[in-house]
Amino acid sequence: MVSNAGNETNDGRRFKPYPANGICAKLGDKWTAQVIWHLSLASGRRLRFSALQSAIDGITQRMLTLSLRNLERDGLVTRHYFPEVPPRVEYELTDMGAELLRVLEGVNTWIWDNLPRIEECRRIYDQGELAAEDNVKAT
Repeated sequence: MVSNAGNETNDGRRFKPYPANGICAKLGDKWTAQVIWHLSLASGRRLRFSALQSAIDGITQRMLTLSLRNLERDGLVTRHYFPEVPPRVEYELTDMGAELLRVLEGVNTWIWDNLPRIEECRRIYDQGELAAEDNVKAT
């Protein structure tokens, strides 16, 4: 439980979301966590752009480019450029990116631990919504 005074929980922990700075929004977008995850799985810890794009189902070239640029800007990914013909570019997680991966793993564990309860809540909610719609239609 969270008390109203200072966002303090009953066990003394405090949670106060950081003001809008773009980090939370990035982590909540469709692609950032997937890019971080795929980079963490790479052998040698580096992946070429094309390998990332083919590994992440549904991501466009533009979205992958934007995601990688934002991750690089925030210091979570390093871009390695090799002036060859044709040029080669590889990406890898920084130490800070690897730390973020551990946090995301914790969230993922919470999701897996609670998924049956979440699905049950969704089922109950959806049944209530359907019943409410039927009542409206009947009147």
